[in-house]
Amino acid sequence: MRKGDVADARFEGGVALQSYLAAGKMEPKNVALLVHISRAYRYLMSDTTKTSEKLRLGALAVTYAERAAALGPKDADAQLAVAISYGKLQPLVSSGEKVRTARTIKSQAQKALRLNPRNDLAWHVLGRWNVGYAELTGLKRKLAEISYGTLPAPTYADAAKCFEKAIALNPARVINYIELGHVYSEMGRTPDARKVLTKGVGLKQTDKDDLEMKQRGREILATLR
Repeated sequence: MRKGDVADARFEGGVALQSYLAAGKMEPKNVALLVHISRAYRYLMSDTTKTSEKLRLGALAVTYAERAAALGPKDADAQLAVAISYGKLQPLVSSGEKVRTARTIKSQAQKALRLNPRNDLAWHVLGRWNVGYAELTGLKRKLAEISYGTLPAPTYADAAKCFEKAIALNPARVINYIELGHVYSEMGRTPDARKVLTKGVGLKQTDKDDLEMKQRGREILATLR
């Protein structure tokens, strides 16, 4: 498991996974280990370009996360792993599956926050959930509600509060700034968007997706006037 942690810190999902799976054979009910395995599969999702492979790896991430959550009902990281794993699959699945799993994402993020209100990633996930529904406006929302029933109606302001809370709890995490900057730009708060995006782009990489998120931040900055 320590070998896996070293590779995990380097964002080497494949190397980490080999060690974690070997450890999992010895301790199949180790909640923290299952959470780590789930994250390693998500790292591998980022490393492949094939949609079919992303779906396969994402399904495995969900499987291990759900196993961790079942074994650790009072473990905030285990509950959140389910939300994050389903969130990684959102861009790849059908509209019906998105709506179904969106409910799970929100529920698991809220569970994590009840267990640990200072979990900045849980606030981040809840913010992303709010953004997803805030972007469903007009005809797109009406068509979705015809098929799937009444949908929640969160706003960008709701999302901003979540990301602001996440930054207050962890001011070193890049993704919190980039997502907040995106939300501010959608709200027309251009000076605020420019400030937080510039801050996020300048931070040190701490998560696997930071480089991609920094590029997204630069692209948003280029559109601000």
